[in-house]
Order: sequence, then C-alpha cells, then structure tokens
Amino acid sequence: MFDIVKRFYDRKIYSADDVKKFVLSGKITADEYKEITDIDFE
Repeated sequence: MFDIVKRFYDRKIYSADDVKKFVLSGKITADEYKEITDIDFE
C-alpha cells in the first residue's frame, strides 16, 4: 500500500490530508506518512 500511496502523492493525486486517512485507517504507519509527505504525523 505504501508504494501506491507514495506514487499518487508524488503525482499530486493525493494530498497530505488524503495520506493521513491511510494512517488513521491502519493502511500505512505514521513513519511511512513522514517518508511520503516529509511532514510529521500529528
């Protein structure tokens, strides 16, 4: 799931808020969120 979310974020299909939803649903970790967006998960 990480690879898909990262690809969509890099292509600007997903925003940081979209990626945050994947953390909240347990699909990716907070550390992966940081790696994808370069923003600390809060």
